[in-house]
Amino acid sequence: MSVMKDVKHEGTPMQLPKTTSTQSAATQAKRDFTAFYVPGAIIVAALIIGAGLYFGLASKGSSSTAPGGQPVVEVDVKDVKIKGEPFIGKANAPVVMAFWSDFQCPFCKAFETGGIPQIPIEPAFPQLITEYVNTGKLKIVFKDFAFLGEDSITAALYGRAIWDLYQSQYFAWRTEMYEAQDEEHGGFGNAATIDALIKKSFPQMDVAKIKAQIESKKDAYTAILAANREEASSMGINGTPGSIVGKTLISGAEQFPAFKAAIDAEL
Repeated sequence: MSVMKDVKHEGTPMQLPKTTSTQSAATQAKRDFTAFYVPGAIIVAALIIGAGLYFGLASKGSSSTAPGGQPVVEVDVKDVKIKGEPFIGKANAPVVMAFWSDFQCPFCKAFETGGIPQIPIEPAFPQLITEYVNTGKLKIVFKDFAFLGEDSITAALYGRAIWDLYQSQYFAWRTEMYEAQDEEHGGFGNAATIDALIKKSFPQMDVAKIKAQIESKKDAYTAILAANREEASSMGINGTPGSIVGKTLISGAEQFPAFKAAIDAEL
């Protein structure tokens, strides 16, 4: 913004030539027209300042905006409900990873066990267990995000019952479930095929007892599944797999280095 300075003329005042009436009218019109400049400039400046204040205050909110225009939710694993959820690792491990998944999801299988030709990634789960879970540094909490159909819900209900009845066998059963997974919405994953898997690989489990547990607590389990999915969505997870480590959201079947960076930052 330029600033006009007062100019003093010393000596004899300058004699201005006389103007015609036409020149006088033109000069007056110019003077009248410039009267609009100052108020207009003030209004524009006010708009600019107001916009700056608005966006400056907005940027201090609880979320920011991604390049694509989508809000980026600020997460913290401390806000995740973990009480009563299945987990592996020490109960008081210094780092907690909340992990949402669906037993019918091929990307979850690629992440946990591998074996999906169309998703040629190195499964990160075995490395997480070897380097962090088995060393007492990490606790992985399993959260249900059952959204791929009836078989997804059936498997999640079995998982709930097995955790309540046979906690020590839960993770081994979970691994077998992913290894047995076929194409999405394929033949495996309904109650009959899960019963067969349990009878073959986990004879120490009582299938009838598991089914009775599901029947007696179906409403409670179903409410937990719905709450887990709603919680995930509120934290910016809208598909599987999805993980939160500390204040880091990791979407999709990321490779081990992404999880290592987040875990090491917490340690």
